[in-house]
Amino acid sequence: MKPSVQQLYPLAGLLIVAGASLWLERVTTGDEARPSAQTRAEPDFIAERTRLIAFDREGRQHYELLADRITHHPQTNTTGLERPRLRYEADGRELHLSSEQGEVLREGEEVRLTGDVRARRDAAEGSPEMTLASSSLTIWPDDERAASSDPVAITQGTSTAHANGMKSDNIFGTLELIGNARVHIPRTNRNSP
Repeated sequence: MKPSVQQLYPLAGLLIVAGASLWLERVTTGDEARPSAQTRAEPDFIAERTRLIAFDREGRQHYELLADRITHHPQTNTTGLERPRLRYEADGRELHLSSEQGEVLREGEEVRLTGDVRARRDAAEGSPEMTLASSSLTIWPDDERAASSDPVAITQGTSTAHANGMKSDNIFGTLELIGNARVHIPRTNRNSP
């Protein structure tokens, strides 16, 4: 049996009243009662297999950040990174950093890497390649500084260093080993032809 138009009037009336109630609630509820982007718990964007490039004031590439996944959280204004890889150029040498996780704070002013952090700075004339391993590393790319409060292992050529933490200026140009530092620098034979 097919309903007649007269039988649908009560249903249409209920739908109109329900719609008007929702509309009235939205009109009378102020913006402050609605959840904003700052109070939401979920991310406002997610990007996969991402490449971000930052340029210096002269327009040259300053650093490149690759990540398997980037997730931005508006409530804390932080960006989470999965498997981040950072390539940074300083003084004509490249520095490569990688880790399992990362977090970008304050619009890129600070990058925190965690989980199997690895760094490698290319060799240059008179200075062999340098590597660093730690479970965490915080980088301030614009200030060209880095630090870790976790144990670090550093190698440069045949020299090695271990410490409870470290600070660096000019991204590994100068290093300060912190706590229980152990450095091994092999002797070179100066009498060899």
